[in-house]
Amino acid sequence: MTQHCPDPFDPERAVGYLTKRVFQLARIGVEPVFADEEVTHVQWSALMALQYGVGGTAAELARHLCHDTGATTRIVDTLEERGLIQRCRCTEDRRVVRLSLTDAGNVVSDRCKAKVVAQWNDWLADWSHEEIERFVGDLQRLRNKLETVA
Repeated sequence: MTQHCPDPFDPERAVGYLTKRVFQLARIGVEPVFADEEVTHVQWSALMALQYGVGGTAAELARHLCHDTGATTRIVDTLEERGLIQRCRCTEDRRVVRLSLTDAGNVVSDRCKAKVVAQWNDWLADWSHEEIERFVGDLQRLRNKLETVA
């Protein structure tokens, strides 16, 4: 059974449009969080990926962030120059360079995470706990489906 028909198309009912728009608006909305920080939103996203074990190499980080490898290398270079991450050549395969957070990187990542969570809590203040749990569950389900086809 078809749940989503292209005609008549209404962006206000289109999953793709709405998820993209929410992402765009949220990204704009969290930018002030990083105004007084030493990292940008994208750099913090890289720190968070490393903190949670999502990307251990620049290539894995690029896939996770949906960035090209050149842009990701520049992010990694900047974070390394600031002392927030470190590169370490893998002993089993010297071609592989592992990335990890430094103590300073953990501090910055955690500080920004607290600010971002506070911002989201503010945006969702009029949502019930059940609504948030259902919404998060639906997002996880959609993400899991998309990861199987990506």
